[in-house]
Amino acid sequence: MASYLSRSTDARAKSHPMSLSSDEIERYARHIVLRHVGGPGQQKLKAARVLIIGAGALGSPLIQYLAAAGIGMLGVVDDDVVSLSNLQRQVVHGTPDIGRPKLDSARDKVAALNPHVRFVAHAEHLTAANALALVAGYDIVADGSDNFDTRYAVSDACFYAGKVLVTAAVNEFDGSLTTLKPHLAGEGGKPNPTYRCLFPHKPPPGLVPTCSEAGVLGALTGLIGAMQAIEVLREIVGFGEGLTGKLLLIDALSMRFETMRYAWDPANPLNGAGPARAQR
Repeated sequence: MASYLSRSTDARAKSHPMSLSSDEIERYARHIVLRHVGGPGQQKLKAARVLIIGAGALGSPLIQYLAAAGIGMLGVVDDDVVSLSNLQRQVVHGTPDIGRPKLDSARDKVAALNPHVRFVAHAEHLTAANALALVAGYDIVADGSDNFDTRYAVSDACFYAGKVLVTAAVNEFDGSLTTLKPHLAGEGGKPNPTYRCLFPHKPPPGLVPTCSEAGVLGALTGLIGAMQAIEVLREIVGFGEGLTGKLLLIDALSMRFETMRYAWDPANPLNGAGPARAQR
């Protein structure tokens, strides 16, 4: 997968050499000897700028695995504080962090895990009004939010900013994961699908129960968040077959994984064939 993102990070690494220190060479030794990653791939990771939406259930494994992998700049958007009920699944935080801003405990965890990673805290709630400004300074966005308003705002902003988006969701015993590149052409010259091609409309309020109402299997969020981190790494380095136009579905009750294909909808309001466009 020679992706747009891997080419852009490769160009940045060449224009601003991202040499690895002796400490980094030892730290990332298992990546450097790994086929399809190697030293050049690790340099792309060091040159990359990744924005994570949410420091909660999905954000926790994302933050830790991307920091451990050596992402050069890791931005996190969150305005919440740690509560006791978070700790069943939000493993980037601990009992002593109860009452602290999630960004503070996440920053501490990243600093302890990998001092080579620059952690950028965005202590605000992402909305349609500020999403474009937030994603603008990053190469790739990983959405781990827990509500549809944020998911639509992030996906629209990534389209307008020309950013790759890896988005995931989880509920009770199931979850999903996909990658969105609607700013790029897909197979046959048609546009790649948008989030609105997959989910044209937000569900009515109350139709989809929240995590606090329905519950969620804690370990499942770790699984999906880790898979989301893998997809981010694949996009940056440029290996494997990505999830553009494919929705990965995970069912923890039957331990079943399925992949559903979806396509560009000409009626979608972002890159569709009609004149209507979603508001920035």
